[in-house]
Amino acid sequence: MMLALPEAHEVVIANWGDQPTFRVRKKMFGLVGYGAPTVCLKATKETQAALLQEDPDVFLVAPFFGRWGWIDVVLDRVDSEELAELVEEAWRLTAPKRVVAAYDAGRVTPPRT
Repeated sequence: MMLALPEAHEVVIANWGDQPTFRVRKKMFGLVGYGAPTVCLKATKETQAALLQEDPDVFLVAPFFGRWGWIDVVLDRVDSEELAELVEEAWRLTAPKRVVAAYDAGRVTPPRT
């Protein structure tokens, strides 16, 4: 899901126990641990607060990064569509504006009814 976004790539951090991180232009927007039940995603402090209030069994303050708005998402408790939206938003917060604009320009918008 993370690697499907433009310019996203995986970087494994040996000092973090070979933990895979997902980045765009060297800036991290997500990370998971091997076999971890959660994914950690970049978010705004406002989004973090809203998600924690919405469902504290699914969304948690991320260890180490939580003070900047990052969230942990419990994978077996989150809806796949909501997870996809959160991953994309984490990427959008990180990717350069031109990359996001090109991505948006290439997306097909469904016709309004």
